[in-house]
Amino acid sequence: MSRAAAILTALRDVLRSGVRLSLDLFKIMIPIIVGVKILKELGLIAYLAWPLKPVMALVGLPAEMGLVWATAMFNNIYSAFIVLASLAEGVPLNQAQVTVLACLMLVAHNLPIELTIVRKSGPRLPFQFFTRVLGALAFGMILNLTYTATGALQGPATILFQAAAGPEPLWRWALGEIRNLASIFCIITSLIGLMRLLQALRLLDLCNALLRPVLRIMGIGPRAATITIVGLVMGLAYGGGLIIHEAREGQVEGRDVFASLTLMGLCHSLIEDTLLMLLIGTHLSGILWGRLLFSLVATALLVRIGARLSNTAQNRYLWAEAR
Repeated sequence: MSRAAAILTALRDVLRSGVRLSLDLFKIMIPIIVGVKILKELGLIAYLAWPLKPVMALVGLPAEMGLVWATAMFNNIYSAFIVLASLAEGVPLNQAQVTVLACLMLVAHNLPIELTIVRKSGPRLPFQFFTRVLGALAFGMILNLTYTATGALQGPATILFQAAAGPEPLWRWALGEIRNLASIFCIITSLIGLMRLLQALRLLDLCNALLRPVLRIMGIGPRAATITIVGLVMGLAYGGGLIIHEAREGQVEGRDVFASLTLMGLCHSLIEDTLLMLLIGTHLSGILWGRLLFSLVATALLVRIGARLSNTAQNRYLWAEAR
């Protein structure tokens, strides 16, 4: 086979894998996107926020911020920003409070889609759900106590995000979601191609060697190391999508998938989401450095606790084979 023919075959294989994986993700995402849109239009997300109101006091936030976090959890961060912009004038926040709120949203957001992707990869949904929500609350409490005790970031927050005036037309929402799905397909396919190229150049071995000391502490094996970094930097949908692909190919063991996705769940999209949160006046001490440190420590503890369970308990509560 000529070199040109080999390259063409490789590209065709990458495209085929990208289409297959993207379709698997779209089967998860599209029904949930439509369902959440219906809940939003009916105003039902406000009722989902009701149980969170008393919880907000634990992290030093006004009760109204429960609606912002609920919107992030059941929809996405952009929708939560719109809610925050509508409440900000009547409920002023200092920089410490808005940083705590941002960290709640960063750890636990877009849960219907992201948890379904995680479940398809193998980890059990209930454990991952409670890890995200309780992890967000624990992190928020730590930040609130730290900022309060040190007197840091007590000045008023400067919110740069401005909500668009008036409701969004349905056609514009649908067009935006189609663009998002097209972007996901392009990125997923590019990532698969990049992974194949790095594998062919044996650069994955180098990456794994460099990352192995840190990831070993969290119980993440070398085969999942590079994918974990993709999820941390770019987002759980991309890292989770690659994990689904590798798990089905038998390249990653169940316990590695569990450790990798637990870390990705607590801390992902370090670049995009961190920059996004700066628009509402947050501080990097919480949304970047604190989030990364908390996620590494929490994942290491959870993986070690899980390792002490019996195989039966692990398979029942922590992970199963990817579907």
